[in-house]
Amino acid sequence: MGNRLSRIYTRTGDDGSTGLGDGTRVGKDSARVEAYGTVDEANACIGLLLATDMPETVRDLLTRIQHQLFDLGGELCIPGHAAIFDADIDALEAQLDQFNEGLPALKEFILPGGGEAAARCHIARTVVRRAERRTVELARLENVRPQPVQYLNRLSDLLFVLCRVLARASGHGEVLWKHERRK
Repeated sequence: MGNRLSRIYTRTGDDGSTGLGDGTRVGKDSARVEAYGTVDEANACIGLLLATDMPETVRDLLTRIQHQLFDLGGELCIPGHAAIFDADIDALEAQLDQFNEGLPALKEFILPGGGEAAARCHIARTVVRRAERRTVELARLENVRPQPVQYLNRLSDLLFVLCRVLARASGHGEVLWKHERRK
């Protein structure tokens, strides 16, 4: 690891710019900053989720994902850097399949809820979807490898499945959308 911050404020961003990992200065509202900033926000949402009671298998998985999201943010912060690989995406898919295997088939849409952990997981899922959109937007403007977008896409799917798992584990169950409520 390079230099450690001994002082948190530098005043270099007071003009609305920030430094990327390669030293380049860009606007704080640039597509690249939006992408890695939203990945950071998703990571914070998972941290909030981890503050709740949940099965240890889910906790261990989410902790590993937090580290990968930090790596992904680094990849997006340093143009040309690679930190997320096909094996990371394959691992998410394997976890997704494993957790989904014991769940009943979906016949209705699920609303966010189902207990505190499930509700927090729904928030994390939606922020990961936004991170994916921001990364796609960045990829339209600059060179971004496909793995970050693929990783975020699979992660949001995995979080949806974990929402279902957590709702059931809490005893609250899933909150189903009542599409016929207006009749």
